[in-house]
Amino acid sequence: MTGAAASGVVRQETADGAILFDAHALAQGERFDPRWFDAGFWRSGDHATEAPGGRGGIVFAHTPHGDWALRHYRRGGLVARMLGDRYLWNGAERTRSFSEFHLLHGLTARGFDVSQPIAARYRRNGGHYRADLITRFIPDAHTLAWQSQHGGIDAVTAGRVGTAIARLHAVGVYHADLNAHNVLIDAHKVWLIDFDRGELRAPQSAWQAANLSRLKRSLIKVGAASSGEAAFGRDVWQPLLAAYENTLGSQERGANR
Repeated sequence: MTGAAASGVVRQETADGAILFDAHALAQGERFDPRWFDAGFWRSGDHATEAPGGRGGIVFAHTPHGDWALRHYRRGGLVARMLGDRYLWNGAERTRSFSEFHLLHGLTARGFDVSQPIAARYRRNGGHYRADLITRFIPDAHTLAWQSQHGGIDAVTAGRVGTAIARLHAVGVYHADLNAHNVLIDAHKVWLIDFDRGELRAPQSAWQAANLSRLKRSLIKVGAASSGEAAFGRDVWQPLLAAYENTLGSQERGANR
C-alpha cells in the first residue's frame, strides 16, 4: 500500500490488481478490505438493499463507514454477449473504475454536486480486467425519471436541473450518459451521477448540445411528455434550457473577467 497523497487518495495493491480509496472515508491508517466491493458480503449481514428507481446494477451498502453505493461495471449491447463484464486492459489509470474515481474526486474537491467517490478497484486477468466503484450514498434524493413518473417535473425543478448541468459544462465536464436516471434531485440540490466514460474536455457547443439532446430523449422515453410535446416543451424543456443558457453565459462571463 502506498501512502496517501496530499489529496488523501491511497493506492493499495492486491493479488490481481489494485484499489484506489479516499483515506478520509476510513479510520486513520486503515486498509480497504476488498470484500467491501462485493454486494454479497453486505447482503450476508443484511446490510444491503437494491437501488430503486431504475438504477440497475447499484446496491446500497449500510457500512460502519456510512452508506455506500456499490457498482460493478457491466457492458451493454451486443458486446456484452462476448465479453460480459470484462474490459480490454490498457493500463491501470485507463481502467473504467480508476478514470471515473479520479474525475469524481477532482469534481468533489471543487465543490460540484456529483457522487463522492469512496473507492475503485480493478482485477486483471491477462488482457482483460473487471472493475468496481463505490461512491457515497446520496440520501433523500430520487432520480429525475422517478420524479417524472410520480408527480411530474415542474418548471422550477427543470430549471434547477438546467443550472446544475450548465455549471459542469462551463468547466468542460462531459457526461457520456446524461439521462433521466443519472440526475438525482433532493429538496436543495441536483446531483449528477454515473460518470463512467466521462471526461474533461474543452467546452464546445457541439458536445454540450449532444449531452442535452440525450437527456431530452431520455425524458421523453420515461414519460415526461405524456401530456403532449407542446406541454413538455413549455413546462419542462424550455425552463430547463433557459436556466442552462443563463447559467452557462454567466459562468463564461465570469471566467473571462
